[in-house]
Amino acid sequence: MSILSILAPIVPEVSEPAVLGAHLPVTLSDGRTVEHANLDYAATAPCLEAAALAVTELLPWYGSVHRGAGAVSRRCTLAYEQARETITDFVGARADDHVIFTRNTTDALNLLARAIPAGTTVVGWAGEHHANLLPWARTVRLPVPKSALDAQRALTAALAQQSGSVLVAVTGASNVTGEVWPIEALAEIAHAAGARIVVDAAQLAPHRPVSLAASGIDYLALSGHKLYAPFGVGILAGRADWLDAAEPYLAGGGATVSVGDATDDVCWQVGPARHEAGTPNLIGAVALAAACTEIASCDRDALAIRERALLRRLRSGLDDILGVVELRIFPADHDRVGIVSFAIAGVEAARVSEFLAARHGIGVRDGLFCAHPLARHLIDAASRRSGEQFDTHAVRASIGLGTTVEHVDRLLAAVRELVRSQN
Repeated sequence: MSILSILAPIVPEVSEPAVLGAHLPVTLSDGRTVEHANLDYAATAPCLEAAALAVTELLPWYGSVHRGAGAVSRRCTLAYEQARETITDFVGARADDHVIFTRNTTDALNLLARAIPAGTTVVGWAGEHHANLLPWARTVRLPVPKSALDAQRALTAALAQQSGSVLVAVTGASNVTGEVWPIEALAEIAHAAGARIVVDAAQLAPHRPVSLAASGIDYLALSGHKLYAPFGVGILAGRADWLDAAEPYLAGGGATVSVGDATDDVCWQVGPARHEAGTPNLIGAVALAAACTEIASCDRDALAIRERALLRRLRSGLDDILGVVELRIFPADHDRVGIVSFAIAGVEAARVSEFLAARHGIGVRDGLFCAHPLARHLIDAASRRSGEQFDTHAVRASIGLGTTVEHVDRLLAAVRELVRSQN
C-alpha cells in the first residue's frame, strides 16, 4: 500500500454551488443505465446553475450593447459593463488594468501576442498548453523543469541573457498534471530583470483564487468554459499601456471613435473597447460574471480542502494499481489542482477511455491534451521511472464542483477491472 493511500482522508461534505447535469443518465454497452460520472472538467466544466439562471433572466431583454437609446439596449449595456466590473474584482485587477472580453484563453493570449511591443522576446517553458506556446513570434523555450525551484533558476538564468522588451509566459496550473506553478516567485524574478509576466490561468482560476494585484503578475488569461460558464467567453486582464498602444486586435465597429472618408482616417478607442470590435458576447459575459460571483461567495478554503481529499483518494488509488503510473512534472507531493493524467502499461489510452465510458459511464479525456511537448516528455519520463512500456498518449481524469466520492471510486474500480483483464 502506498504512503498516499495510508494518508488518504475521508472526503468532507461541503456546500458547493450546483451544476447542471449532475445526475445525467447514460446507457452502458450492456444496456444498463447509470448516472454519468463526469471526470473531464479540465476540458470543459459543466454550467453552474447560477450562470444558467443569469442568462435565462437576461434573455427576454437581450439587445444591443453600447450606444442604443432604448430600454432594452440600456439594460444590456449596463449588464455587460457590470459583468466586466464583477470579473475585474474576481481576478484582483489593479485600478489601471484593462479587462477585455475574448472568446477563450487561446484568443486572449493571441490578442496579447499581437499587442506586445515589436521585438519583444517571450520566455516560456516546454510545459505549456499550445495556447501559451504557439502565439508568440520570438521565443526562448526553456526545458520542462524538475521542480519549482528548478523553474525559478532556469528563468533567472534565461533572463540574464536577454535585453530589450521581455515577456515571461507561464501556466498557473498545468492542464496535464494539475501541478501549480510558482507564479508569484516567477513574477518577482521577471520584474527584477525588467520583464513582464503573463499567466495562463485557465486551469488555476476554477480551483484557486487568483489576483493580479496580490501575485504581481502583469497579465492573466482565462476561459469561461473552464469556469462553469460555457457560453463562449474568456478574458485578458492586465496592464493597459501595451494594450492601448497596440493596433486593435480586430478592426471594426465598436473599436473606433470615428472613421473619416480617407482609408487611413480612423481614430481608435483607448481602453477595452479598442480590442472588442463587433457585437460583444453579452450572454457569455453575464454568465461568466454570475459564475465568478457564485464561486467567490463560497468558502473557497473548504472547497479546496474537499478537492484535495478527492484528489488524494484518486491519486493513491491509482498508485496502488500495478502497471498504472501518474504523469507529473514536479515531486509527488507538489501542490496541485484536481487534474491527474496517467498511463497503463500495455493498454492504449483511447481503449482506456472507451472502456470507462462504455462499461462504466465515466467521462475522461485521452490524448496529449493540447500540450504535446509536455505530454510526450512526461510519458517518456514515466516509462523510464517505472521500467514499463506505455502508449504514446495518456488518460486524464479531472474533478471539480459536483464530483463525488462515488465518481472517483467508480473510476478506480474500473481501472482495476481493466488491468486484471490484461493479465
